[in-house]
Amino acid sequence: MSVASLPRSPSGAHRTFARLAVAISMALATAAVHAQDPRTDQVPPPRDTPYAGTIALHVDASDTLQGIFRVHETIPVQAGALTLLYPQWIPGDHSPTGPIAMLAGLELSANGKPLMWKRDKYNVYAFHLDVPAGVSTVDATFQYMSGRTDDEGFEITDRMMDMEWSKVSLYPAGYFSRGITFAPSVTLAHGWQFGTALETSSQSGDMTTFKPVTFNNLVDSPIYAGQYFKRVDLNPGGDAPVHLDIVADAPKYLEMTPEQLKVHRALVTQAVKLFGSHHYDHYDFLFSLSDVLGGNGTEHHQSSEDGMGADYFTAWNDAAPDRDLLAHEYTHSWNGKFRRPADLWTPNFNVPMGDSLLWVYEGQTQYWGYVLTARAGMWTPQEFRDALAMEAANYERNRAGFQWRTLEDTTNDATAARRSSLPYRSWQMSEDYYSGGQMMWLEVDAKLRALTDDHKSLDDFASAFFGVDNGSYVTKTYTFDDVVAALNGVAKYDWASFLHARVQTLNPPLENGIAATGWKLVYTDQESGYEKQYNSRPEPSRHLYNFAWSIGLTMTDKGEVNDVRWDGPAFKAGVSTGATLAAVNGQSYSSDVLKSAIAAARDSKTPIQLLLKYQGGYRTVPVDYHGGLQYPHLVRIEGTPDYLSQIIAPRK
Repeated sequence: MSVASLPRSPSGAHRTFARLAVAISMALATAAVHAQDPRTDQVPPPRDTPYAGTIALHVDASDTLQGIFRVHETIPVQAGALTLLYPQWIPGDHSPTGPIAMLAGLELSANGKPLMWKRDKYNVYAFHLDVPAGVSTVDATFQYMSGRTDDEGFEITDRMMDMEWSKVSLYPAGYFSRGITFAPSVTLAHGWQFGTALETSSQSGDMTTFKPVTFNNLVDSPIYAGQYFKRVDLNPGGDAPVHLDIVADAPKYLEMTPEQLKVHRALVTQAVKLFGSHHYDHYDFLFSLSDVLGGNGTEHHQSSEDGMGADYFTAWNDAAPDRDLLAHEYTHSWNGKFRRPADLWTPNFNVPMGDSLLWVYEGQTQYWGYVLTARAGMWTPQEFRDALAMEAANYERNRAGFQWRTLEDTTNDATAARRSSLPYRSWQMSEDYYSGGQMMWLEVDAKLRALTDDHKSLDDFASAFFGVDNGSYVTKTYTFDDVVAALNGVAKYDWASFLHARVQTLNPPLENGIAATGWKLVYTDQESGYEKQYNSRPEPSRHLYNFAWSIGLTMTDKGEVNDVRWDGPAFKAGVSTGATLAAVNGQSYSSDVLKSAIAAARDSKTPIQLLLKYQGGYRTVPVDYHGGLQYPHLVRIEGTPDYLSQIIAPRK
């Protein structure tokens, strides 16, 4: 799509006809390309027909020292050409991130004799072989080499494991993933316990066999296992079981206080009240509490991969930031897994996904993640407002990139950037459909309340849009027009124009939602309690917003500059991302020294002198900034409805 302002789409029958014409044109063009380009014909396209037989898949995941997953598959086959695929387009990643480079030692055999295979010339995820006459099964063995450094992230440690089936399986091309049946099993380290959405068939020692399952559901059902494990019932007496399956670095991190148990149970209650349904017959929060296992947060239909620091429970009073993770991933059971954008649904895991509606899939989920965390009592109202203030400040001061990109264009970032580090994030932007989408949906919620004299809200949209077909977990796709129609079902308005103005135009008014809810964004020289906790948490990949809204720097706790606000004071002075701040006004750097210098410069005309270490040398940069420390907060607008407080009030 164009990164410039997009023209408004026609409506009604004209839009439908236009889409049909475009689809026909694209199909004809694709057919012509296929006829001319033999590269596109090597991998059989998926057909919605069952694959004959059941694939037996066993993974030996007991190697906690070297992190090697050893895989053995027995695949029913017929004589002739066969293509095996390694999953490439991974749900939840929204991008072709299947770690094919980590597959090693691939050997194929039949009747005890080796079979030659050849990787596709143009598709590194595809392996071709010829099955001889008289062969009914092919055995495949290989290893998945999980990351073994802090930078790569650990998927298995000496105490716990996160195993995703997409990384340890090959499957036959030419079929929808829902038409291929697997009989999975796993061997874990001795004595480890596990959590998963899969149903157990049998256990023998450290080996567990699961009931046969279609490949799409297998990939959607990872395993968390560990030496220290605890299963907590979050929905006692409810229609569908919901459990928190915890693996931790040590036994002490497994313990929950009665109040912590209460708010986690309230999360489930509030989510079901919001959506008025559930789309699982059981649900498992797979929850790692570790300072070693790689960070994780991935949605699945009947489970989610969730990970926090080891002290999630033990440091509860000092660790509000990121506590919305469980609510976010749980919301995805409704938004993203049950209801899914049409261009994100694919017949198998090697057909490209389209991400154009991630501002609904992720953006509205980000919104509900914050709201449900507050409704459940996992955040206080003040913590909710402080977290929201930080998001709003980004879109008021720290997203210059909207001068050249639209919110919709950022939905391409999952594929284009793949969450790699960026030198100038405020200008390049990175997956802003999350928080930018969240800010837009806040305004939608306020607008619905205003249009209906506070009788309807985004809650009604959520119930009508995501709450249909209670008990079903068959994916139901949606389009832009479906979203507009559902909003109009709550309150009539020109929602298409409203959404276009925020999603498909430059410089969208994403900060409008705060004022629309009866609050305004202000800045003071004092951090909120939430921001103090955010900045003090030991999270190396976090963007610390200490000075983003003043001098224009975000930094790690070691003084490394990880973003410079585009056209901000530090940027104009020539500060580069990647530099390390060594001294401020002649004093060795610490965050307190920099804070003091910024505060003192407010009453001075002298630039702040920053000594930077970069590319093997040192240089001093004068930053001409005199606005003082700036930290965001929300304050009430007197005489206006307080929609924000209503939004986070628990549902009765």
